[in-house]
Amino acid sequence: MRSARIAIATIVLIATLVAGYWPIGPLPPLGKFLHPREGVWAVAATARLPREARDELPTLAGQVRVLYDDRGVPHIFAGSVADAARALGYVVARDRLFQLELQTRATAGTLAELLGPRLLPADRRMRALGLSWSAERDFGELDPASTAAVVVTAYAEGVNAWIDIMGPEDLPLEYRLLNAQPLRWEPAYTYYLIKRMGYTLTYNPHELRRERVSAVLGAEATEALFPLHSPIQEPIIPVQTGGPKDGTTEGEEPVPATVVATFERRKAGMSGGVEPFDRSTFDPFIVVEERGALGSNNWAVAPSRTEAGYALLAGDPHLELTLPSIWYEVHISVPNELDIYGVTIPGVPGVVIGFNRRVAWSFTNTEADVLDFYDETLDDRDQPTAYVVDGTWRPLTRRIEEFRGPRGNVLAIDTVYYTHRGPLQWEGDRPRSLRWTALDEAGSIAALADAAGAESVGDWMAAMAAYRAPPQNMIVADWTGSIAIRSTGRFPVRPGDGRGTVIRDGTRNDSDWLGFLTVDQLPLAVNPPQGFLASANQEPLHPDSNTIYLGANWPSPWRAMRINQLLRSDSAVTPVDMQRFQLDPGSARADRFVPAFLAAAEHSLSQVTGDDELREAAQLLAQWDRQYTRDNERAILFELAMDELVRLTWDELVLPSEDGESRRLSTPGSAVLADLLDQPLSVWWDDGATEDVVEDRDAILGAALKAGLRHAKEEHGSPEDGGWRWAGIRHTNIHHLLRLPSLSALALPIQGGPGTLNPSSGSGVFGASWRMVVELRPDVSAWTIYPGGQSGNPVSPWYRDRIDKWVSGELDPVLFPAQPAALDPDRVAADLTLRPASGGR
Repeated sequence: MRSARIAIATIVLIATLVAGYWPIGPLPPLGKFLHPREGVWAVAATARLPREARDELPTLAGQVRVLYDDRGVPHIFAGSVADAARALGYVVARDRLFQLELQTRATAGTLAELLGPRLLPADRRMRALGLSWSAERDFGELDPASTAAVVVTAYAEGVNAWIDIMGPEDLPLEYRLLNAQPLRWEPAYTYYLIKRMGYTLTYNPHELRRERVSAVLGAEATEALFPLHSPIQEPIIPVQTGGPKDGTTEGEEPVPATVVATFERRKAGMSGGVEPFDRSTFDPFIVVEERGALGSNNWAVAPSRTEAGYALLAGDPHLELTLPSIWYEVHISVPNELDIYGVTIPGVPGVVIGFNRRVAWSFTNTEADVLDFYDETLDDRDQPTAYVVDGTWRPLTRRIEEFRGPRGNVLAIDTVYYTHRGPLQWEGDRPRSLRWTALDEAGSIAALADAAGAESVGDWMAAMAAYRAPPQNMIVADWTGSIAIRSTGRFPVRPGDGRGTVIRDGTRNDSDWLGFLTVDQLPLAVNPPQGFLASANQEPLHPDSNTIYLGANWPSPWRAMRINQLLRSDSAVTPVDMQRFQLDPGSARADRFVPAFLAAAEHSLSQVTGDDELREAAQLLAQWDRQYTRDNERAILFELAMDELVRLTWDELVLPSEDGESRRLSTPGSAVLADLLDQPLSVWWDDGATEDVVEDRDAILGAALKAGLRHAKEEHGSPEDGGWRWAGIRHTNIHHLLRLPSLSALALPIQGGPGTLNPSSGSGVFGASWRMVVELRPDVSAWTIYPGGQSGNPVSPWYRDRIDKWVSGELDPVLFPAQPAALDPDRVAADLTLRPASGGR
């Protein structure tokens, strides 16, 4: 067996080299790389845990027993919360040490020290945003006796204990490839991770995009195409009557002709090299595609609508998919204090999403607007020392950021300036400060720790009231049958109209935030009459029922519409149904647009005979059941037709850029486009390229459908040849952290598509990072899966063992023993005892 594992390691290495893909700098020294004990071969020797092991940890207060089950999940039985955190740090480090370091460096802006100068731009970006600065500040301000300080310190002790204990053969493969040694873990690094999540989930500076769009279209057109509220409403907090709410009615013009006329006059007077496409100032972090193309789901069902009469909860957060996964599955038990199961993020000293014996919970991102930019006036553009507020000069805070390479050489030195609002950013020559809740003290660690022991929905909600950032739609269910959801976090209260859609005047003190919404003001629903709750990143509140500003230009609520449709239609939901819903291939988006395409084709064919191409396209699309199953052969036609519909409808937004290519300034969301379907004669349907013809809705829909058919044939062949099969076109790609193809899982066929509950992107690198279903019985039952495995060692049987099940939508029943003796011995893969060190190290 050992020789087989060594052979596998050799194949992995050779495959990587033969592929010609070594993106991580020069190869390590060959002699060291091939050394029998310290070289690449050793990864096979440590691929499996020993059946029994005894290790000593210097800071443990008492003995901890860790039983690994046959899925690689550690069940940690400790005598105190601090010892449980130490054990968690230890086992996570053993399985995911390189991942711990890489994601820490990503936030700290020190990737270039490990991976080389090509990561310098990413490092500079992170430091300029102030993430590492705020993480260091938050940790430095912790009360040493607080829960947060105790658990993050204990966790760091556990990580470092593994680093101290491990031998040369235990060094992860990635360090061998990089000729590097592990970074020791500091307690503050947990806060780096929280800041990184804040960046991933809330850095959406849409006001910068709106500014660029408004410079061309004018404020009125920008407001119409990128509205404050979604034109289609399926809010998180249920309204009194069921079903989605459309923002406009038949005959109402969502984008008035006067707006278009104003825009056309502005556009006609513009020259070719417009500022929004000046590549020197273009911000690649501004996402111009609809954020709703991807996202997370969660829902809970009350006992009155479940077959067994117990509350059910499901959650599947959608994030970037990597090997190893962002999540690590774990069970932690401390007598009379803690008994919790779920997933942690390596670096977090506890369970983030999961359940205990009484309560289960999950999160989706709120998509809220929690950042603002302020135009600042400086005393000097190149070497500023002060900025002006209400006529008075205030001193800038200055932080010198030094960037080094793998050999310790200095690659660059930056100066980051801070106002009282946050770090200064430059848009061309314009200095702007950033006010962002992700840079505030988060409170997440303490809130999660306090909520872990909750025994009811009320307990859990009370504990999570201290949570601040990043804001999340938190769904929770308990053993009594209660269900609830709240959009929880810090939401700014702004002056004036309260909106965060414009750049603010930094020279005025009255431009600053007035405070934050109180917990009582946050969107909340508890035990609604409909008997279920769901969130899928949609707008939390219907604008007719509440005018509190939480954000703008919300993702189209197609996923929310679909899950609510499924839940409304089933009054006897089972855990199997909940798992099936997570991979449901239906699409509210397709339900809205397919009939429009077919009706337009029918109308056009009744007016003009002989359009065989349109007839063929309509016949093929009509064969589709609007289900994104892997075997269907018509979804690709619809998607290509939708691409063409977007291109033809929003041709007015295409402007030339400095490089001579035409690009769309920005793209309105698909809900805006769907709303436009009710306006068949809207001027937005007219194709500006045809001077003698004024196109209406049906003409553009027909043209888009025909163009989609042409592209489908050009790219995938005849529809009879089998090249249109969805599984052969749309894939998921789970990359290794260093993007090494031989250590990745690529081109995985999936069920789902844009706007479905299992959404997919063209790149295939985002998806359901964790799926969980919990039934709140007296003896709680749960089923889970994530795409990957517990180990970061590519030779381990637990490196990617869950991927096939994840692709097919299968979840594993979890083991949740109350004590070590309750775990079936036949399911125990390894037994680790951690003891206090007798003499220290």
